[in-house]
Amino acid sequence: MTLQQLRYIITIVNCGSISEAAKQLYITQPSLSNAVKELEQEYHISIFNRTSKGISLSPDGSEFLSYARQILEQTDLMEQHYLNKKPLKRICSISTQHYAFAVNAFVNLVSRQEHDEYEFTLRETRTYEIIEDVKNFRSELGILYLNDFNEKVMKKLFKESGLIFHPLFEASPHVFISSSHPLSLRELVTMEDLKPFPFLAFEQGENNSFYFSEEILSTVPRKKIIYVSDRATLFNLLIGLNGYTICSGILNSNLNGDNIIAVPLGTSEHMRIGWITNPKVHLSSFAENYLAELKRLIRSNGLTVCNDA
Repeated sequence: MTLQQLRYIITIVNCGSISEAAKQLYITQPSLSNAVKELEQEYHISIFNRTSKGISLSPDGSEFLSYARQILEQTDLMEQHYLNKKPLKRICSISTQHYAFAVNAFVNLVSRQEHDEYEFTLRETRTYEIIEDVKNFRSELGILYLNDFNEKVMKKLFKESGLIFHPLFEASPHVFISSSHPLSLRELVTMEDLKPFPFLAFEQGENNSFYFSEEILSTVPRKKIIYVSDRATLFNLLIGLNGYTICSGILNSNLNGDNIIAVPLGTSEHMRIGWITNPKVHLSSFAENYLAELKRLIRSNGLTVCNDA
C-alpha cells in the first residue's frame, strides 16, 4: 500500500467513476484500475462493486475509505510539522435542504480560510439526494429536518442507509413572505390567512413523496402551488407573486437582503433540524468547523442547540 494509492481511492469516490478520476489525476484509466486492483489483492477485499451502471463502494470499501482518510489526514499533519510542508488542498462536501442559515454558515467559514488551496462543495439539493450523497460518501454531512409526520419514514431510510441523524435545534414554523406582502405586518399568520396566496415549494424530482417535502404541512390542500428548484427563484416569486413558503424562520439580511421577512405560523407543528452522517466517515476539520459555525449561528438567533448536537 502507498499513500498515492489511498489518494486514488478517495479521488474515485469523490468523482463517482474511475474514468473521471483518471482525468483529474492525469493518469490513464487502465493505470488507475490496476492501482485499485493491487490494493484489493493486497488486502483481500473488493473496494468497489462493479456493474454495467458503474461502480459503488462495497461494505469493505466503505470501511477502507474511512481508514484511508484518517491516514492521509494524519500524514498531512506530520509533514506540516516535521517537513514544513504546506497543507494539502482542503476538500469537503456538504449537502443540505434549502436553508439560508446553512449557506450563511458556509460563507462565514470559507471567508475565514487561511489555506492557499481548497475545494469545497455546498449542494442545496433534494431530500432523497441528500441521503444518497451521505450514504455514498459524496458528502460528509447532510442537513435536513424531521417532524412528527415524516420521522418514522425518514428514520427507517436512515437506518437502511447506515446513517445517523443528529438533532441540531427545534424550530417553530414560520412563513417567508415579501416585506410588502399584505400579511407582512401580522405578528402571526394562520393557514386560513394564507389560502388566497400561492404556496411555493421545492420540487423533489422522481422521489416526490410528501415525506421528502422540505416544507411541513405539505399534505394540506391548496389551490395555488408553484414548485421551484432553487432558493433564488423561490425568493423572486415570493416578491413578485406575493407567494409564501413554510420554513424554520432563520434569515440573514446580509445574504438575502431586507425584501424577505419571516412571520410566525400559527400551528402546533415543530421542525427538528439536524444533520446526518455516515459513521464510517471520519469528519474532516472543515466539516467539524462547519458544525461549530452552524451552532453559533443558531444560538445567535436566540434558539437552543440540542444537547447531543
